[in-house]
Amino acid sequence: MVPLSAVAYPPRCQPGDRIAIVSPSSALPAVFPHVHDLGVSRLRGDFDLIPVEYPTTRHFSTPEERARDLMAAFTDDSIRAVMATIGGDDQITVLPFLDFEIIARNPKPFFGYSDNTNLLNALVLSGVVGYHGGSTMVQLGRSVEMHPQVATSLRAALFDGGRFELSPSDTFACHPLPWDDPENLAKRAPTHPASPWIWHGPATKVVARLWGGCLEILDWTMQVGRWVAEPKHYESSALFIETSEEMPPPDYVFRTLRNLGERGILQQLSALIVARPMSERLGGRTNPEEIIAIETAQREAVVAAMDKYNPQVPMLFGLDAGHTDPQVILPLGGLIELDAAQQTVHVTY
Repeated sequence: MVPLSAVAYPPRCQPGDRIAIVSPSSALPAVFPHVHDLGVSRLRGDFDLIPVEYPTTRHFSTPEERARDLMAAFTDDSIRAVMATIGGDDQITVLPFLDFEIIARNPKPFFGYSDNTNLLNALVLSGVVGYHGGSTMVQLGRSVEMHPQVATSLRAALFDGGRFELSPSDTFACHPLPWDDPENLAKRAPTHPASPWIWHGPATKVVARLWGGCLEILDWTMQVGRWVAEPKHYESSALFIETSEEMPPPDYVFRTLRNLGERGILQQLSALIVARPMSERLGGRTNPEEIIAIETAQREAVVAAMDKYNPQVPMLFGLDAGHTDPQVILPLGGLIELDAAQQTVHVTY
């Protein structure tokens, strides 16, 4: 297990490089190939990368088979990055079949979110920065065009590296239009006005190593216990959390964070970042008052947990890095800089 301070960035990509496309969780490209194909075409056309699909990318398969694809992607010297097609709910069963010592000797940028929180944090524990965000079917396969903020941050993470400023979005969307109608790829999904970022706690500046991801997946990880370090490992780190389209209620959010506190992990943090939560069920439509109520209830649950275990840390709410659109890329294991006084956020890719 590598200390957070020693986690290293993998080599960056260059235009013309080969990027592995894998389905370490669900193989939804088998169900909605037109969405996946749009994302792959944008990797080619907009990013000048050469996508390379592996055998289980479009086929529902066993954990062993998906692990075999991941190991093949990481150990192929001609592959310069790895991207998941989408999330799912069973990636934790894939991890035991991966050799993280070999992966650490062959570090590559891995992009994914949601269920890919499993692999991302396992990479961090192995000493490799992973990138929370990006998938062929959601961010790259977005109808009409990629969101400009997502495209800019993905390009910076893939190619440019260095210090990158994050900024709030004016609008956001919870779900794409239904994927079962290919014509929807030419139509824009409805959006909502985005609430501004909310800062809580001391107006201090923090530079820290980042870890975390989807809160529900972190909960499962903590229960299994194999892919979590002792509390001291997280000393002076920044925790990022976001909730999925399942929209867990505030009491679930509080209890999950409480468990992290009882484990002694919340006490180690120097900052906490919470993404804009999903506020709309698939196929439903919420109004601005309902959105504010959902965001407020989740924020109050988080603050209640932190007040109990570590009230002296700056907290940021509403970062566009969760399951909502846009979703900027975050370097897990990499650096984040929060300046609560200036209300700015920078990451290092």
